[in-house]
Amino acid sequence: MSTQTATPAGQVATGERSFLLRLYLGRGILAVAWALAFAGAHENVDAVAITLLVVYPLIDAVSSLLDHRATPDGAERRVIAFNGVLSTLVAIAIGVAGAGGEASVLHVFGAWAVISGAAQVIVGLRRRGPEFGKQWPTLISGGLSFLVGITYNIQAAGDNPSLDVLSVYATGGGVWFILQALLLGWKSRQLRTRTA
Repeated sequence: MSTQTATPAGQVATGERSFLLRLYLGRGILAVAWALAFAGAHENVDAVAITLLVVYPLIDAVSSLLDHRATPDGAERRVIAFNGVLSTLVAIAIGVAGAGGEASVLHVFGAWAVISGAAQVIVGLRRRGPEFGKQWPTLISGGLSFLVGITYNIQAAGDNPSLDVLSVYATGGGVWFILQALLLGWKSRQLRTRTA
């Protein structure tokens, strides 16, 4: 029979907070870098543009996988798993939709933004508390994603669908993730000061 040393709850929270800080910061930087690359490569829905379009949800899928592995069992972890599977399926769907042009891609991206935005809000609400802060950047980002996704589907059904909006979407999402990482860092310093 093996013996396990219990890890204090404070250390677990500190480790999870540190992990989330790195995850959010990395995810934010990747989103901004993707936006810059896509801004100069989407004039035509060609192989390069489609490849970038497929990569973006895959970034989210990998981030969700890492987050899922570090999150304790519970409803929050199930939502993260759902989002990871959803993002993987969206990557495939966008690859297929690319053959149909901008409107098809925008429909898929818009639907994804709605669902993943709702999932992000759920996770943000569950992470609110003394250890992880109020999660305002995550909640605002998820809410905006939900609303913007609706407008993308309306635009896709119109006469002039454009993928220009996706660079703006990724940049905004990246900035919110970076802001959430900075707030987690600030929260960590606050808690260290209190316990010093």
